[in-house]
Amino acid sequence: MTDIQDTPSARPVVVYDGDCPFCQRQIQRIRRKDTAGVFDYLPRQTEGLGQRFPKLMDGNFNTGMRLVHANGSVSTGADAVYQIARQIKGWKQLAWLYRVPVLHGICRVAYACVARHRYKLAKTCENDICEK
Repeated sequence: MTDIQDTPSARPVVVYDGDCPFCQRQIQRIRRKDTAGVFDYLPRQTEGLGQRFPKLMDGNFNTGMRLVHANGSVSTGADAVYQIARQIKGWKQLAWLYRVPVLHGICRVAYACVARHRYKLAKTCENDICEK
């Protein structure tokens, strides 16, 4: 398990489900594209996460990843993906599509569906976690 003290606090932090192989793969993709090191990455299972970011305790983590901005505000799910994409070279050119009203709604519904079925999408299961 990652220790919360190992990460600096100046950058936005992407918080994801560290028990989910699908989520881990998506975070690996984001990290590879994040060549400028814009974000820090922490699994939601990180000890002390709630103390460091109390706003993360609001809501259900099963609704998706979180992006904790440098100012302490939090984006969730598809909104977090949009905020991440806006900062990553190669993705920022497409991020504007999220602001198109119809596409915005479609993205949110699609993300919610993926978040709900992420363990099944992993195609690999450890410790029967895919049964959730």
